[in-house]
Amino acid sequence: MELVASPMKINTAEFETSAKSLDTCPAPGVPELAFIGRSNVGKSSLINMLSGRRGQLARVSSTPGKTRLINFFMMDQKWRLVDLPGYGYAKISKKARMIFRDFVSEYLVERENLLGVFVLIDSRLPPQEIDLDYISWLAESEVPFALIFTKSDKLSKTAAQKTVEKFYKVLSERIEGTPDHFVSSAKNGGGKKEILGYIGQNLEA
Repeated sequence: MELVASPMKINTAEFETSAKSLDTCPAPGVPELAFIGRSNVGKSSLINMLSGRRGQLARVSSTPGKTRLINFFMMDQKWRLVDLPGYGYAKISKKARMIFRDFVSEYLVERENLLGVFVLIDSRLPPQEIDLDYISWLAESEVPFALIFTKSDKLSKTAAQKTVEKFYKVLSERIEGTPDHFVSSAKNGGGKKEILGYIGQNLEA
């Protein structure tokens, strides 16, 4: 079930910093909401769409695994969107992948001002084991999360809904409960109001 959005708009958005470890992250003085997903799922494009920055606030790369740091973006000088490194397909060494994985896990579990995580799922694909495993880990670690099915402009509304239903059917075998979800498109702005509404609700909670 998708949530009904409350009015919200991002007026200012600025890149703040990148971090390679938890102790190099900015001071946890404002609330944060993070984005994670498979490499090339569209995290940077979604951040640009939500912030309204056509000049690419977050850098979009055609090379999977390009983002290897945690990138922080300040919104309205009051809260942050956080772009986490994508999982899977990164053309880096196994040792480097382990370092990035441990760093991201540490951030998700220990970051005191993290309100929640959006897990991005490619709506064009059948359920992927790597996505299911990561979501299961978030649930086990008691990290609050919601799902965003990206690139919905690439298929019909009916096809996108079937993808969502199939994903939830498989996911129900892994975790208890039904996480909130959104269907989005960075290309045509689909889901923007709903996602921002959800963020607004979290910030006000």
